[in-house]
Amino acid sequence: MFVILLRFSANRSEAARLMDGHNAWLKKGFDDGAFLLAGSLKPEGGGAILAHGMTRDELMARLQQDPFVAEDVVRVELHEIAPGRADERLAFLKVAA
Repeated sequence: MFVILLRFSANRSEAARLMDGHNAWLKKGFDDGAFLLAGSLKPEGGGAILAHGMTRDELMARLQQDPFVAEDVVRVELHEIAPGRADERLAFLKVAA
């Protein structure tokens, strides 16, 4: 499982121009089942995504397709988590032993 922080960079002013492409990219991630949650970092820090079901390399390749990443509107901060405990509602995220 991965926690992705997309922190605004100096090129943040391009976000409005690229928002439709970024939202289409997010929708594809949800449609593919790769993304579980996406939202804004408050206050105005960028965004965050919870992803699962792929390798780090696969996720990095997917992230490079985000117009925000490709145009340096955000910088990627990627954290991999190997869940050992989870509420039963999130049990599907636990790593098999």
